[in-house]
Amino acid sequence: MSIPTDYPFDFDPTYGFGVDQLRAIRPPRAPSNFDAFWRARHVAALGVDPQPQLGESGSSHPNWHVHDVIYTSTGDFRIGGWLLLPREGRVRRGLVVGHGYGGRDQPDFDIPVEETAVLFPCFRGLSRSSRPPISSDPAWHVLDGIDKPERYILGGCVEDLWLAVSVLIRLYPELDGRVGYAGLSFGGGIGALAIPFDQRIDRGHLTVPTFGNMPLWLTLPTVGSGHSVQAYRKTHADVIETLSLFDAATAAARIRVPMLLAVARFDPAVAPPCQFSIANALPTSNHHETVILDAGHFDYPGSEEQHALLSEKVRRFFRAT
Repeated sequence: MSIPTDYPFDFDPTYGFGVDQLRAIRPPRAPSNFDAFWRARHVAALGVDPQPQLGESGSSHPNWHVHDVIYTSTGDFRIGGWLLLPREGRVRRGLVVGHGYGGRDQPDFDIPVEETAVLFPCFRGLSRSSRPPISSDPAWHVLDGIDKPERYILGGCVEDLWLAVSVLIRLYPELDGRVGYAGLSFGGGIGALAIPFDQRIDRGHLTVPTFGNMPLWLTLPTVGSGHSVQAYRKTHADVIETLSLFDAATAAARIRVPMLLAVARFDPAVAPPCQFSIANALPTSNHHETVILDAGHFDYPGSEEQHALLSEKVRRFFRAT
């Protein structure tokens, strides 16, 4: 296994960091109002009635009953997605699955869990939760409301995740405290922000998560959503005040439940130093595991083998016990 050496970018997606250097990165200092900001938002989100509505889905699968789902999030935002229920066994766990910035056009039927109700929400403004004037283009979506922390789109997406947990508990009250979260890239960063403030979530799996270490995120070249924020910052220097409240690494330092992180040594869309900032921030007193991939957001030799091993770890991590 080795990192890619042939790539079409005008920058090195390792950013010159070796594994030892990546493991040494620490999160930035938290703003003084970080915890109060998120706790207040969580309290408000818990006061929202999600009013879940299940419908017949056009999709079918031999292992899963597939339902379309719509629920209400904060700001009366209607969130669409899918709910998978196992055809065999009873529901013993819940799992919310977040998506990358490309959105989602169907649930992941190969998710390696059993006896689990799996909810796939589309975060506000994206895919089944699109709503004008919010752009579904990541380059614009990531800027929506960025000048006002209380209105920044990322905060609404975190609340969509919390309301997804509320939906599962509304449908299956016995799942309170037995709901996990899994998120990739954009969904990984949203998960890191959400998990420490919601005690109903008992474990989390984040793959190549973004929004970690915002001071670094603003300086490293990228083909991801960070590029448009970097361009925005050139004329709005004070944007760092908003972004400091949405730093996934700062939030990760507050996570107190078991976590499974998958981070990459090479990634043109989410800089590895920012991914490792999140993994390294997790408190050492808790049960966490970090898996290092050769690359993220990029095809590479050996990727199938690495992801197969990761999938087996995910199966054990979310086992319905």
